[in-house]
Amino acid sequence: MIAEPFAIGDSMIHRMDPRLRVLLAAAFSFIAALSKGFPALSTALVFSVLLVLTARLDLKRLIRRLLPLWGFLLLLWLVLPLTSEGETVARIGPLSAAREGLELSAQITLKSHAILLAFTAWVATMSFVTLGHTLNRLRAPEKLVHLLLLTYRYIFVLEGEYERLLRAARVRGFRPGTNLHTYRTYAYLIGMLFLRAADRAQRVHRAMRCRGFQGKFHSLYRFRATRPDWIGAMMTTGVMIGLIYLEWKTHNPS
Repeated sequence: MIAEPFAIGDSMIHRMDPRLRVLLAAAFSFIAALSKGFPALSTALVFSVLLVLTARLDLKRLIRRLLPLWGFLLLLWLVLPLTSEGETVARIGPLSAAREGLELSAQITLKSHAILLAFTAWVATMSFVTLGHTLNRLRAPEKLVHLLLLTYRYIFVLEGEYERLLRAARVRGFRPGTNLHTYRTYAYLIGMLFLRAADRAQRVHRAMRCRGFQGKFHSLYRFRATRPDWIGAMMTTGVMIGLIYLEWKTHNPS
């Protein structure tokens, strides 16, 4: 199943209107992604850390979520400085590290951490269903929202179907290996999974039509922005304006 470890909580961010959280996350990520100056990027990272602390997220689970990013960044730090052209700041045998490569690696590191932490604090603290209804309230294309919600709901059903097919193959003596029989068996499994998925989709569609589905999902929960929500949104907007000013000041020191 798709885990939602941060969706349950009672912090100020958890209680914030989901619409504001999605809009603020998108705007903040856009500004952080376009920034290049280290003052703006460092400030963005500090603000993201403050968001995580405000949301009271489980730090162990957060670190596990960051591990794939750290692996990618480690590879980046090993490759970019050695392959970029520019002023050489260090030399190891025939290899030389360029200042431009180091700066680019540092920028990507700050950006990625700031964006991921902000999205985790704002978006990962709501359930997937709430995110779908939030996108619908923000006038996202309804077909895209429907596809998102149905995919989330039935990906677990398809996982169960696959597990049943795999168990049936193992009961019949199937043992995976690096041979033609294994590849053929997995091809049959995937083909059968597609057939069962198509059959399940038709049955689900008929069931939804029998229950009066007319192309729109309805939510019993009504989003409402409170005064603390607007205060938090204005403070965040002020921070984003500050990031834009720092970025402008970095490139226009005079």
